[in-house]
Amino acid sequence: MAKYILQELPDEMTDGKKVMFPKMKTYSLHDYETVVRHIHDCDSTFSEGVIRGVLNAFTSAMKIWMPMGHNIKVDGLGVFSLSLGFDTSMPSEEALSQLPDGADPKTKYRHVCIKGINFKPDQELLQELNNRASFDRSCAEVKVPRKNRYSYEERLAKAQAIIGTNGFMTLTDYVLATGLSRSAASADLKRIVADSDSGITTRGSHSHKVWIAR
Repeated sequence: MAKYILQELPDEMTDGKKVMFPKMKTYSLHDYETVVRHIHDCDSTFSEGVIRGVLNAFTSAMKIWMPMGHNIKVDGLGVFSLSLGFDTSMPSEEALSQLPDGADPKTKYRHVCIKGINFKPDQELLQELNNRASFDRSCAEVKVPRKNRYSYEERLAKAQAIIGTNGFMTLTDYVLATGLSRSAASADLKRIVADSDSGITTRGSHSHKVWIAR
């Protein structure tokens, strides 16, 4: 029997109202080889080699067709579609040099890129999962999100102070200064960069991403 916990949404997401939602308690992540083995166990007609080939071909088809504006539908499974956003990474010096004279360097943030993949499950799949599922509450307590020790203005001031002292700030620097989790800190820094009055922007990407004075 699967288990769930009741979790409370942060106050800033609910205008101070107490809103709870059930969250499934997961125990493991089944990797590629485990998934192949499970499929083979469900239908031994297909060898594990054939299953790998089909999964790899399906992934290749997604890579080819989805960037061209096509969604992928698998009957009984669901629909896959792309999620777009603006690329906020710092452009290279070469990219900046190619901007027209007088162009605002901020136009780099209007470069659209793929941020993720949306998945809308087939209703028959959801119904079948519900028919098979049975949930039990994991514990009596409600999981309450950790409160921010500092207001947005205080966190912004800490970021500005770090950049003023070191010339730049890493995500780890911000986490240590504010006490936020890495995911919460990353979301907070996106808000800060989007704030034109913050005086902070980014340079680099992924593990090389830093925050600097605008």
